[in-house]
Amino acid sequence: MNRKTLVLPALLGLLAPTLAACGGGTAGDSGGDAIVVGTTDRFAVSEATPAPFDPAAGYDIASWNVMRSTFQTLLRPPRSGTEPEPEAARECAFTDKQGTQYRCTLREGMKFSDGSELTAQDVEFSVERMLDVGDGLGPASLLGNVDTVQAAGDTEVVFHLKKPDATFPYKLATPAAAILDSETYPRNGYLEGTEVVGSGPYLLESYDASDGVGVFVRNPDYTGTLEVRNDRIELRSFDSAEAMEKALKNGEIDVMNRTLTPGQVNRLKIADDDRIDLVESPGQEIRYLVFHTDDPTAGQLAVRRAIAQVVDRKALVRDVYERTAEPLYSLVPSGLIGHRNSFFNEYGEPDPAAARRTLRAAGVDTPVPLTLHHTTDHYGAVTRQEFQELEEQLDATGLFRTELQSTPWDAYRKQATQGSYGVYGFGWFPDFADPDNFVAPFFTEDNFLKTPYVNEEIRDELIPQTRRETKRAEAADEFGRVQDVIAEEVPVLPLWQGKQYIAARDDITGTEWALNSASVLQLWELGRGVS
Repeated sequence: MNRKTLVLPALLGLLAPTLAACGGGTAGDSGGDAIVVGTTDRFAVSEATPAPFDPAAGYDIASWNVMRSTFQTLLRPPRSGTEPEPEAARECAFTDKQGTQYRCTLREGMKFSDGSELTAQDVEFSVERMLDVGDGLGPASLLGNVDTVQAAGDTEVVFHLKKPDATFPYKLATPAAAILDSETYPRNGYLEGTEVVGSGPYLLESYDASDGVGVFVRNPDYTGTLEVRNDRIELRSFDSAEAMEKALKNGEIDVMNRTLTPGQVNRLKIADDDRIDLVESPGQEIRYLVFHTDDPTAGQLAVRRAIAQVVDRKALVRDVYERTAEPLYSLVPSGLIGHRNSFFNEYGEPDPAAARRTLRAAGVDTPVPLTLHHTTDHYGAVTRQEFQELEEQLDATGLFRTELQSTPWDAYRKQATQGSYGVYGFGWFPDFADPDNFVAPFFTEDNFLKTPYVNEEIRDELIPQTRRETKRAEAADEFGRVQDVIAEEVPVLPLWQGKQYIAARDDITGTEWALNSASVLQLWELGRGVS
């Protein structure tokens, strides 16, 4: 069968493929050769990133791709659907009516890659360590509702939550809850370097930072619930998406994922090359602007609302992203319960005249001097073009005088969360498929953005209400209200929601399952069939 592009449907935003991969092999074929996966992600040990593969330090999609392959969690995301499934645990459940006590029973016989036994004491250690040392760089906020965690023997662990949280099982399925060897990882600091001691489906045999090559081999002692369809993966970093595409066409790599440019996607769609297949699926990656609400300029509500009134998302995804993304009018992307186009409902189509009236009514002099900050090397090569388009849109109204500033990611993230920027761009790959993960990380007390913006209705009423709903669809109204408040006060400005793409040589199987809706690369799904 010859296919150029598979467009895969989604259930609640989760990848749910309906077509099998090409090739004569079955999904379980692994072949003897390493499957080589290309990426533009690169890992380095530096002062800013001392421990890129330590779960307490890494909180980005690239690091999580490595962690999900090498560590176990009690639960894991499902292959399709939304409910987390058992992984290191045999079973987990809330054990009280209030939803504040959660108990898991572990599988027996699990081992870390150094040969030591994995027990409930390691789970307790891992969660407590995350809460203590993961606040600066890592995803500790995901577990911030844990009051205490207690190991009851070697196979039972009990979590006591501060408040009810129906999304807690989803959080246990993220690398924030990765199970670490308590004899290897320091209690009060990071395991610096690129060493990984885990119990996941793969062992990280080596990582050469100078060449940007990581080698993953199947873990012979893995006893979890994932079916591993290959024996060896080589993750190879490239300096550019163009170099990665060339390597794919030359047969030097088998798969290319992060990050394909819009031009590459459209080129691969129409290319007359039966050796390469392109898989497209819905995704939940979003891109947005953040406003530091204590900034002299961005702190003015009228300025933020005026920007919201003139940004043309349709032009952005058409002219910059070549329709490989969709306009986004809410932090909660389409495909999730409670999604509401609140920014469109509030502002409609771009309207410079309305923006002028907004600024004039607030007594804001025009043109408003504005600096837009973006990172140079984290979200793909098109980021610069995206911000040039935003600059042109704003300046064309005559209401703004815009300047662009760019910074490498290692420094950018730190400076952004320290309040150094008034307006800056960020992207978000969800930790789990629930609208809570597009709200709580931004607006709870210890939020990911570290912004001074506070809305007590969102933080103290609406988020707690949604977390009491075990039937998630029943929280749709509260999530809708959150989105409306955000559109009114504009602490952030959503821009677009991405589609997902992965390209592979035609003898590679499992590509339709290799990305979940959060763009996590599931290496274990890849196999080698027949060209």
